[in-house]
Amino acid sequence: MSASGPPAPNLLSSVRGAASAEEIFALLGVGYDPKVLNVARLHILKRMSAHLAEADLDGLPSDEVEVRLKEALARAYQDLASSSPLEQRVFKVLQDAIAPGHAQAEADVFIPLDSLRPD
Repeated sequence: MSASGPPAPNLLSSVRGAASAEEIFALLGVGYDPKVLNVARLHILKRMSAHLAEADLDGLPSDEVEVRLKEALARAYQDLASSSPLEQRVFKVLQDAIAPGHAQAEADVFIPLDSLRPD
């Protein structure tokens, strides 16, 4: 939308009220691969939210808000399209998970059966 388009709060409200990730992509005019979106939709939206938290949208003209929204969504999508949700670790459960490469060291721990018997 251009400067003569709907004011930013309306676009922001529309994005916030969207019923699906596909609707957000359509509202902002950002292209996507449905296969990527099906696998990583929550991760993409969470990453978009993190990008927007870094941006100060208050007081910006509507066309600038639209640009920032599009950039945040496109950047979040690209992050997840070029790697996996596990690599990006957007959610806390993945951030707390064992890092790749460390899982083998944990699997090599030996616990003798004798140590499991009650005294």
